[in-house]
Amino acid sequence: MSLIEQSFAVQYHYRTYFTEGLFQPQNPLLSDVLAAIPSQNGPRKCLFVLDSGVAEAHPSLSGDIAHYTAHFAEVIDQRGDALLVPGGEACKNDTAQLNRVLTAIHERGICRHSYVIAIGGGAVLDMVGFAAAIAHRGVRLIRVPTTVLAQNDSGVGVKTSFNFFGKKNFLGTFQPPVAVLNDWQFLTTLSDRDWRSGIAEAIKVALIQDKAFFDQIVHDCGQLNARDLPTMNRQIYRCAQLHIQHIANRDPFESGSSRPLDFGHWAAHKLEQLTHHQLRHGEAVAIGIALDVTYSWLAGRIAGAEWRQVIDLISGLGFELFVPELAQQLAQPDHPDCVLSGLQEFREHLGGQLTIMLLDKLGQGVEVHEMDLVLLRRAIAILQTEQAALRQSSLLIEA
Repeated sequence: MSLIEQSFAVQYHYRTYFTEGLFQPQNPLLSDVLAAIPSQNGPRKCLFVLDSGVAEAHPSLSGDIAHYTAHFAEVIDQRGDALLVPGGEACKNDTAQLNRVLTAIHERGICRHSYVIAIGGGAVLDMVGFAAAIAHRGVRLIRVPTTVLAQNDSGVGVKTSFNFFGKKNFLGTFQPPVAVLNDWQFLTTLSDRDWRSGIAEAIKVALIQDKAFFDQIVHDCGQLNARDLPTMNRQIYRCAQLHIQHIANRDPFESGSSRPLDFGHWAAHKLEQLTHHQLRHGEAVAIGIALDVTYSWLAGRIAGAEWRQVIDLISGLGFELFVPELAQQLAQPDHPDCVLSGLQEFREHLGGQLTIMLLDKLGQGVEVHEMDLVLLRRAIAILQTEQAALRQSSLLIEA
C-alpha cells in the first residue's frame, strides 16, 4: 500500500463594522476597507448587487453609490450600475436571479480579486453570496445587511445558500465575507413586521447562551415595539457579537452534526415551506422557539415560570405563537405537509444524527438526539390554546 497524506490550515479574517451613512462621501469606511487589502491592479473592481426593496425604500441609493464610487475612484472601480434583484425568500428559489448575478460577474469582468458587494436582506445576501462563492471558485464578498434579521444574524455569518428541490438552503457554501458593513439608517424604513422579525434571532441566541441578554430584551420590549433605534442598535450589536463568538469558538464550517445556533429552526424551516414563505424567517423562528421551549418545559427541563417568561416575551413583541400549518397532518409525522417531517429534513441537512437544541434553563442550551412526538403534539396544542387566548384578549380590549 502507498499513501500520500496532507494536512493544512486556512486562516480566515473578517470584521463587522457598525456605521451610518455608508454611501455618503464623508464616510470613508467602504473605501478604507477596500484600500486596506493590497491590490496590484489599481482600483478594486466592484459589482454592487442591490435588493430592489431596499432601492425602493431608498430611491437615491443607486445614485449615492455611483457618486460615492466616483468620489473614491482611486480605490473603487464600479463595474456598471448596481444590479437590482428582488428581495425576500423568492430570490433564493429563482435560478433566473442566480443566473443574472453570475452573468453580471462574467460580463463585467469580475475576477477572484474583485468584489461583489451585496446590499439587502438576508435572502439577497444568501443568494448573491452563493453566486460569488461559485464564480471563479470564489469572488471576494462584502455584505451590507439592511434588515434587523440580517444585521444581527445571517449577515455576520460564514454561510451562503440557495433553496432547491423545495428545501430551504439545500445548496450553499461556507464562504466568509471580506467584511460586513452594518448601516443602521437602513433600518429606519423597515415595515413593523420586518423590524420585529429579526428580534427572534436575538431571543434565540440569548436563550441558549446569555441569560442577561434575554433579561435585557425583556426589559427593552416596550422600546423595541416603539421602534427606538438606539435600543435596537444595542440589541443588534450584542446579538451579532454572540453569533460571531460562536462561529470563532465552535465549528464554523459545521463539520459535525451540532448546530446550536439553529435553536428553534427545525420547525421554522418547515413552516416557511408549508406557508409558501408567507411567514418571514424571523416569524417562523419565533414559533419554532416557542415550540421547542414548550417542549423543554413538558420534558421537565425548564420550570413553568421560565416557559411563561419566554412565551410572554415572544407574544409581547407581537409574534404569533401558532399558525394553522403547525397543526396540519399531525397524525402522519412523515407526511410532507406535517411540520414533524421537518425533523427528518433537519437530520438530512445536518448530515448525521439528529441533533436538536433545547433548554436546561434560560441562557443554557442542551443538545438532544431524539424528540418525543407525543410531547411535540402536546406542545403544539398548548401553543394553539395560547394563541387563541391572546386573540380573545385582544378582541375584548378592542371592544
